[in-house]
Amino acid sequence: MWIILGVIAIVATLINLYMYKAGKDYKLAMALGLSFTALTMCAEYSLVNRWVEAEDWAALMDVVPGMERGLWFLVIVSIALNIAPILLEQKEKP
Repeated sequence: MWIILGVIAIVATLINLYMYKAGKDYKLAMALGLSFTALTMCAEYSLVNRWVEAEDWAALMDVVPGMERGLWFLVIVSIALNIAPILLEQKEKP
């Protein structure tokens, strides 16, 4: 599930940037991009929770350390890309 939500978040972010470049209203796409990023994080947390409940310590020790760094990076990039149009719009105003 997290893969599907992550792909939707990426697509929404790309639509956000495209709509800004095209001069159209991009705010809905921005909200969708950020929302699906949050839903992806919730799905990831649910996956880790299932591993804990199943006491699958090997999966936790193997995946979680790298996943943590990757998720931090992806969330920061998602936030930056989704709010970039707002910042650029503010910069263009006198």
